[in-house]
Amino acid sequence: MSLFGGLSAFPLTATDKEGRLMSDVLERHLERIVLAGPDSVGLLGSTGSYAYLTITERKHVLRVAIQVLKGRTPLIVGIGALRTDDAADLARDAAEAGAQGLLLAPMSYQKLTKGEVYSHFKTVAAAGGLPLCIYNNPGTTNFTFSHELIARLSELPNIDAVKMPLPADGDFVGELATLRSVTPASFSIGYSGDWGAKDALLAGADGWFSVVAGLLPSNAMQLTRAAMAANIEETKIIDQRFNPLWALFKEFGSFRVMYALANRLDGDGIEPLRPVRPLPLEVHDRIDAALAFFKGPSFS
Repeated sequence: MSLFGGLSAFPLTATDKEGRLMSDVLERHLERIVLAGPDSVGLLGSTGSYAYLTITERKHVLRVAIQVLKGRTPLIVGIGALRTDDAADLARDAAEAGAQGLLLAPMSYQKLTKGEVYSHFKTVAAAGGLPLCIYNNPGTTNFTFSHELIARLSELPNIDAVKMPLPADGDFVGELATLRSVTPASFSIGYSGDWGAKDALLAGADGWFSVVAGLLPSNAMQLTRAAMAANIEETKIIDQRFNPLWALFKEFGSFRVMYALANRLDGDGIEPLRPVRPLPLEVHDRIDAALAFFKGPSFS
């Protein structure tokens, strides 16, 4: 399996209400993930608040993760930045710190052209020298990668995978066939959007880039392994347990729900960085009800 295949668990970057990093909480979240045995950790993705952190803060978070993981689980690091030189600096830093892979989103204020995105990825991939995954997340970046652009990028050294959003028409089989027809056989195609994980994996996607695995990694592992083994009935049963959480993700956004979920699980008092606000208390009862579908001493 490639670095970008299987289950990649994306932890929160735990911060308090003043915006200070809570390293001890991040360490516990990472240790929970490692013990569940996913195929990789996806640090500093959207769930990890990368867009809200300074370059210095991001490098610090990376060092905390490296110390916890100790090489036990491959580490993929989000390096998206508005400026190409900053993204390249983060790519080099990740390589020097000991990460195994990179995740790059084309952040922007000015709307980027396809040519600008191609040049950005070419420069950053060369700077890091690590296997790099294209982060296709139009909901936050306002840029959608065409199949043609993904194909062009897949020809570049080090660009080995793409993290796709859920297809609007739900046709995973068709999209996977199209992408595989224009990319190398070794190129990995995975999906985010947790409520679509079941369908994506059963359709043959190489991986699931999972938000919920940042806090419920063992349960996400069960879903991943069942789906990748083509055990359709078991996959459906496991996915049904997640449905109340999927509904909350769709209604409030997975980012906010994950902070509330973390506090219901562990009571650490973490909050998203401003201007994002925590979910209102009345939503917490629904989160508790969703958690009731999962059993185990630590909501594993």
